Amino acid sequence: MPQHDHVQHRHPAPRPGTPTPAPPPTNHRPLRAGDVLLLTRTASPQFTQPITVRVIRELTDRHTYQGWVWITAYQLDAAHQAVRRRELYVRRDGLHWLPAPTPPAPRPRTSGTPPIRRTNQRAPAPRRGRLPGNQLTPPTGAPI
Repeated sequence: MPQHDHVQHRHPAPRPGTPTPAPPPTNHRPLRAGDVLLLTRTASPQFTQPITVRVIRELTDRHTYQGWVWITAYQLDAAHQAVRRRELYVRRDGLHWLPAPTPPAPRPRTSGTPPIRRTNQRAPAPRRGRLPGNQLTPPTGAPI
């Protein structure tokens, strides 16, 4: 039987003129609530279609493989509105930070009427007791 302890496996040399693949991005930024991320296949094979998420938190109490993290996030639509809450297992080096969307400007009032002011005060309860002419108020639900 031949001994194969000394056999070395060699990879073929790249062809001249072939571009070398770029190393994956190294993202050692901490994840913070509110971060907006683009998740693609570089983050996890599950993202065949890229999605945009807003981080709620990183789940640090779960054990993972080196370089992988669990996050809780809101999946965002094209208008950056949350459409679904998700727990995702992703590669930290595959995360792409996006600039946080600017909040929408307040809508101008369209009518000339002043806005309705709402207060936390409740309307006063009807008073019970004597009516003019020394009549007592009937109990609630009693016929008059």
